[in-house]
Amino acid sequence: MVAVFNKDLLSWYLITLKLRETVDQNLPKSGSSSPSHTIPAPLSQNATHPLTIAESHENPNPASNSNQDAKQTLVEIEPVTNIIHGPISQTTSTEPHDSWITSIQQRLHEARETETKNPWAKLSIYHIPETLREGDEKSFVPQMVSIGPFHHGKEKLREMEQHKWRAMHRMLHRTGHEIDRYINAIRPLEERVRSCYEGHIPMQSHELILCLVLDGTFVLELFRGATSRNGFTELGYSHHDPVFATRCAMHSIQRDMIMLENQIPLFVLDRLFAIQLDQKEHAGLVARLAICFFDPLMPTDEPLKRRDRERIESSIHKSINSMFDPLSEAGSHCLDVFRRSLLRNGPKPMPPRVWLRRLSRNRPVADKRRQQFIHCVSELQDAGITCRRKITDKFWDISFESRGVLRIPRILIHDGTKSLFLNMIAFEQCHPDMANNMITSYVIFMDNLINTEKDVR
Repeated sequence: MVAVFNKDLLSWYLITLKLRETVDQNLPKSGSSSPSHTIPAPLSQNATHPLTIAESHENPNPASNSNQDAKQTLVEIEPVTNIIHGPISQTTSTEPHDSWITSIQQRLHEARETETKNPWAKLSIYHIPETLREGDEKSFVPQMVSIGPFHHGKEKLREMEQHKWRAMHRMLHRTGHEIDRYINAIRPLEERVRSCYEGHIPMQSHELILCLVLDGTFVLELFRGATSRNGFTELGYSHHDPVFATRCAMHSIQRDMIMLENQIPLFVLDRLFAIQLDQKEHAGLVARLAICFFDPLMPTDEPLKRRDRERIESSIHKSINSMFDPLSEAGSHCLDVFRRSLLRNGPKPMPPRVWLRRLSRNRPVADKRRQQFIHCVSELQDAGITCRRKITDKFWDISFESRGVLRIPRILIHDGTKSLFLNMIAFEQCHPDMANNMITSYVIFMDNLINTEKDVR
């Protein structure tokens, strides 16, 4: 098969064949074995069949010519319309280049729109970076209950889903509301909710809204049971409830709910709780309930005082202005709220321009090389420094007195302490609007102080 792609060459080729056909017709026929050439009828402009040249070899035996088909050699030429005009779907040589430039311009346009929208300004719930995980999945991944979209639907967490629906049923029965009321209240918040989570949420609109309502109701039931005088029985749950009346299960739930990847925006909880109480939405009310619920995770031996608990409980049915207010401002989610409560009345955050200026000061290289890490307790004691316990409910309030006394508050360690601190560190490192990194600084300081068992004593 021969395809001719040059228009001029095709024209000369057709002319040559026509001339040869004319010459052959004028020559007398002879009995020689020279081949005769035939040209089919000219192709129309819309012809799609290929041009063929048939070369027949005459058989010396004429009798056999009627019994045998002449052998033919076919030479196929690209249809004229395809050669001259090109196939309809065929692109010119410049089109791929133009398409490539167009795709680049489109990507730049999308990047410009992203910069204009600045979606990162609203982020508050992040995926834990791989550099912080270091194979310690249990400290960052919930083991019992999923809250929010990041771990929604995981196989090992599905057992708790039935208890979420029980909590929903109990709340609706207690308030006399229909679930549509909560669905319709959260629906307008969908876009705002999605902007709080890092990355794309692979959930359709109705799936995400149902997840927020179901998980949010479950969280609020836990908060209310923790602040009620009679516990969860006041909300209608049995003394034998496998979730709401079991301390072991409750501790695991608290540990899961404080994880960074297992959060719901606080404004969603505020909206749901306001509907439950048939009141106007009060920012900060759920935050105070969260502090009471997570109180067992406090790393200090000065837990939330009873009078504070009573004031939180009474504030649910009273004016918002009479409430106990341990926070200077509302947080983004439960982990943020709990971290703020731990650092209440702490040192004022340094403006970014100040600490950037301090970090950029020129210091001799030799001075930097002579800088040492904080020595461990054993080495400090060998150097004549004495460590004393400081009586305070602020575990981070460490001070050094001029007489060589290092005063450190006591910290309580339980099986959820590691996960708590790691998630607070991750939040400090991921959140761009973090005013300070006090938890990170505290952990680094204590890590340098403690190297052996002797340092803990």
